[in-house]
Amino acid sequence: MNRINVLTALGLCSAGLLPSCKEQVTKQIRPNIIYIMSDDHGYQAISAYGGGLNKTPNIDRLAREGAIFTRSCVTNSLCAPSRAVMLTGKHSFMNGKVDNVQPFNWDQDNFPRLLQKSGYQTALVGKIHMDGIPQGFNYSAVLPDQGNYYNPDFIVNGKPEQIHGYVTKITTKLALDWLKSRDPNKPFCLLYHQKAPHREWMPEEKYYKEYTKKEFQEPETLFDNYDGRGTAAHAAEMRIYRDQNWSGDSKIYPEVMDKLGLKDPTNWGRNAFKQNVGRMDDEQRAAWDSVYRPLNEKFEKEYPHMTEKEIAHWRYERYMQDYLACIASVDDGVGEVLDYLDKNGLAENTIVVYTSDQGFYMGEHGWFDKRFMYEESFRTPLLMRYPKEIKAGTSISKLVQNLDFAPTFLDYCGVEIPKEIQGESFRKLVSGETNEWRDAVYYTYYEYPSIHMVKRHYGIATERYKLIHFYYDIDEWEMYDLEKDPHEMKSVYNDPAYADVQKDMHKRLNELRIKYGDSDAFDQHYLKEYLKAVKKE
Repeated sequence: MNRINVLTALGLCSAGLLPSCKEQVTKQIRPNIIYIMSDDHGYQAISAYGGGLNKTPNIDRLAREGAIFTRSCVTNSLCAPSRAVMLTGKHSFMNGKVDNVQPFNWDQDNFPRLLQKSGYQTALVGKIHMDGIPQGFNYSAVLPDQGNYYNPDFIVNGKPEQIHGYVTKITTKLALDWLKSRDPNKPFCLLYHQKAPHREWMPEEKYYKEYTKKEFQEPETLFDNYDGRGTAAHAAEMRIYRDQNWSGDSKIYPEVMDKLGLKDPTNWGRNAFKQNVGRMDDEQRAAWDSVYRPLNEKFEKEYPHMTEKEIAHWRYERYMQDYLACIASVDDGVGEVLDYLDKNGLAENTIVVYTSDQGFYMGEHGWFDKRFMYEESFRTPLLMRYPKEIKAGTSISKLVQNLDFAPTFLDYCGVEIPKEIQGESFRKLVSGETNEWRDAVYYTYYEYPSIHMVKRHYGIATERYKLIHFYYDIDEWEMYDLEKDPHEMKSVYNDPAYADVQKDMHKRLNELRIKYGDSDAFDQHYLKEYLKAVKKE
């Protein structure tokens, strides 16, 4: 609402021609929200974080023109649970979405629905990874389940529709189309969620042609042997060299696998490859083959002469090429949305957030995927711009969680925060009005036994220390001093020098479990329900 319109509204109010001056003006000047969330985008792959792997100039704009959070983290490093926490502002054990198997109850309150009730136009576009028709949105166009990269299916306001093209570009177009068609006289909240860069990584044509020619710096812990940690790290099935599949992940064609005698015991990779490229039209497939077939031919010649370490290096590079190429398209979409805001005079009064549903391993400790409370999957990127309140170039190192999005957005929009919400608004923190914030965060992970075999665990993190309890089929504790051991290479749980720290961390952990309402009794109930659901599948 511009200055002239505000003055006009004030004049009408004073003349008694509008019912409530404060109500009318407040509704018009409340901020818009664009919440951008990608899937499995590790902070290491955003150039504003200084990792040096790739360039993300459009996402970086949000850090340069707003704030970057350097210790943002999640409550449960898994796709669907993270989204449920974001929507509800409640831990997994409170909102019921503890894993990718259990259903999500859309009847419970979420922040878009509360905004909608207060007069906001709301929309959800892209991946949500939860069954049922999304509630709280005037418009939704979502991918069923994980979605597909090429010629994807969408469910648009409850009706299935296949849309031709590349999913990242389509999602951006649907988001922009909704922005252009909305009522310009009402504030809006858009949840704009990309599938990328979720496994299996299928880049856009212009980027796979570019990125398959690139090489990337390997992390120093790529060949970690896990000697400093317990059973869980050794047992996890997330190693790039051993656990990625050849066809779906590394893009080795099934017929080449057969020639080389490469194994796929479950046929996961073969089936994924056939399903993914099978969605392509003739032109898309021809373009794909023009790049990936020569890559296969070269690998077929070299593989018999490669050492295990050389194969590990090759697989890491293949992973990074496709993963980072997918992110390049995501960054393009962010640029299009920011350009739209600029051209339409909306940038000043729109809160723009970029984040991921969790962090991701890009070869650290030899891994891909997430799930662990270790830093690479626990931390998630978070960048935020709101020129009215956030000073350009702000950096926040406090422990903000995805639990905090719902109350923060409600706070900005002048909507009362329900008592059952467990997160806290970080509005005053990011504006610089206060530096007071929580000193510890709580984490849970439940989906075991399952894909990647990351054991069930819960824990607490402070700015310096982390305490983790792995349980269910083991009973092991780990503790890390992040100041001295930022890569979490050696647990100090049984180190006598840390006895006082260990005691204090246990005390704080128990306090947080009580505060948030978690218990071993809930865990036993959940296990029964999880095993029932797995059997049904």
